[in-house]
Amino acid sequence: MAQQQVQPSRAEEYKLKDTSPQLGERWPHARGGGWMGLVYGGDKLTSTYDLVEQMHYLYVRVVKAKNLPTNAVSGSCDPYVEVKLGNYHGTTKHFDKRVNPEWNQVFAFSKERIQSTILEVYVKDREMVARDDYVGRVAFDLNEVPTRLPPDSPLAPQWYRLEDHRGESKVRGEVMLAVWIGTQADEAFPDAWHSDAASVQGEGVFNIRSKVYVSPKLWYLRVIVIEAQDVQPNDKSRLPEVFVKAQVGNQVLKTKVCPTKTMNPMWNEDLVFVAAEPFEEHLVLTTEDRLSQTKDELLGRIVLPLTLFEKRLDHRPVHSRWFNMERFGFGVLEGELRKELKFSSRIHLRVCLEGAYHVMDESTMYISDNRPTARQLWKQPVGVLEVGILSAQGLAPMKKTDGRGTTDAYCVAKYGQKWVRTRTIIDSFSPKWNEQYTWEVYDPCTVITLGVFDNGHVGGNEK
Repeated sequence: MAQQQVQPSRAEEYKLKDTSPQLGERWPHARGGGWMGLVYGGDKLTSTYDLVEQMHYLYVRVVKAKNLPTNAVSGSCDPYVEVKLGNYHGTTKHFDKRVNPEWNQVFAFSKERIQSTILEVYVKDREMVARDDYVGRVAFDLNEVPTRLPPDSPLAPQWYRLEDHRGESKVRGEVMLAVWIGTQADEAFPDAWHSDAASVQGEGVFNIRSKVYVSPKLWYLRVIVIEAQDVQPNDKSRLPEVFVKAQVGNQVLKTKVCPTKTMNPMWNEDLVFVAAEPFEEHLVLTTEDRLSQTKDELLGRIVLPLTLFEKRLDHRPVHSRWFNMERFGFGVLEGELRKELKFSSRIHLRVCLEGAYHVMDESTMYISDNRPTARQLWKQPVGVLEVGILSAQGLAPMKKTDGRGTTDAYCVAKYGQKWVRTRTIIDSFSPKWNEQYTWEVYDPCTVITLGVFDNGHVGGNEK
């Protein structure tokens, strides 16, 4: 953790220390200006990804095309681009009847799986019945592809004239591309199509990408159940033994049964729930009659939206309010009988949303955030936590694909209100993520929680 203001005597304790293996200590430098000339050497350079091992990728950004020829038969062009490197190839979406399409898609080929020294970019015309028409191509020698190291600016795309199959002559149409060699620190990495996940198609691509989440803002919903009036039992020959049940989402709390049998019970009990913005759930209150130890009878019900209650950030008192209860079964009554039932019992409540306390949404021994809900009460951070998520080993098979056990693993790290999810590594028991994340730290006496999961959205065609 990087400390901003420390005592000089403890300065050594807060310095960044080298780890083993030596992560990020050498950036590759191009010798001869290409992928094949990459060697390790030179001085140590500062990097935002210096806690993880560098993983190299060939990036291809397909921006757009112009002046594409139309099909002689259909009189139109439904273009898409295929990017091919050895046995790996990815395709962009296609456009109907457009000679100047714009894709802006990025493809990433892992250096560990490269099987060719030539990158080929094909522009094709999609045919619904026959084989897709070939429009033109552009080829790149990997030895001539430039290397980009952040914080360098992104490589500017260029227009390339399309060539025929053999690359001997130019054909009509141009395509705008940017091709470079980079690492997982590249801005294009999170949203790129990856060759090592080429088997994942369609919506599954979004389920395997790395993501950063912000957990919802949590509040305490404090419900003080004071009293009720005119609680009518279904059996008129007895006085009810009343209690109140309150529910918010899956959280259910009950008051005690009023110690005296009466139609005007009193409780003065405090029920506390956890509510998350934007407060889509409701507070559901029911008055119930305890007939026996095993049987309760519903007498009245009311549903209140959480937006109805005020937010309290200090110790100002909250005003209590009376609410009319709906008689249970009232909604099924029809006609004149409904008009006759004008009477309803009432319940007296004091309800507020409290944001001046920390909402304990995790075990105290694993607490990672003890700030109040209200942002105006937050203190300044004491430093920054940097975490490099490297790899896992010896994972167990979690599902079966084609008769063999597989695992599609990703890692989740949670600290405070920020959650991160690494990309999913397809079909590996020893995945390597090498992704780096940072968190602001407000209290050093907190912990970060990490977990490894199998991605259930991909793979596993057998139960």
